[in-house]
Amino acid sequence: MEQDKILFKKAYWLSLFTISYNILEGIISMVMGYRDETLTLFGFGADSFIEVMSGLGITIMILRIMKNPGSSKQKFEITALKITGTAFYLLSAGLLAGIILNIVNKQKPETTFWGIVISLISIIVMIWLMLGKRRVGKSLNSEPIISDSNCTKICIYMSIVLLVSSLIYELTGFLYADVIGAAGLIYFSISEGKEAFEKAKGKACSCDSH
Repeated sequence: MEQDKILFKKAYWLSLFTISYNILEGIISMVMGYRDETLTLFGFGADSFIEVMSGLGITIMILRIMKNPGSSKQKFEITALKITGTAFYLLSAGLLAGIILNIVNKQKPETTFWGIVISLISIIVMIWLMLGKRRVGKSLNSEPIISDSNCTKICIYMSIVLLVSSLIYELTGFLYADVIGAAGLIYFSISEGKEAFEKAKGKACSCDSH
């Protein structure tokens, strides 16, 4: 029993770290993305702030499970999931508009150096978080925590999209590398939006299918 309390506290602190990291990542990514006119990096930063909303819901979930492992989702958690899902869809629409404008105006980034740096850091941090949450979830035999760890994979995939598009542009100067990267973010944003609404309805996370 004491071991379970320690593990739940670890899960709680991992969720708080996730929130704090995403706030920092979001600020830096959006500032650098705006400065360097990099749509993919700017969109990646916006996604980080949506992940903060998702993280708040997960933190409340962990606190609820700590008190009552068999309890159902609270109204706050369901509302947070719906808001998160809507935000992902809005982000996708915004990125699509940005892609169209960039193609019409033949807009290209000043540099994608910071996209490379931020994505590499994000990949390392998200893999660490995914493995840490998974270990805690398996030790507690908690499906919600394991599900959260699996859904962290999408953050890794989005970081890889940012890394690849940034590398291609930085190395080749390919005009459409940035908009292709933004299109990749749209795909995963829609996936995350759909996932959030399904979880709000009580369906299991299907992140492993991505």
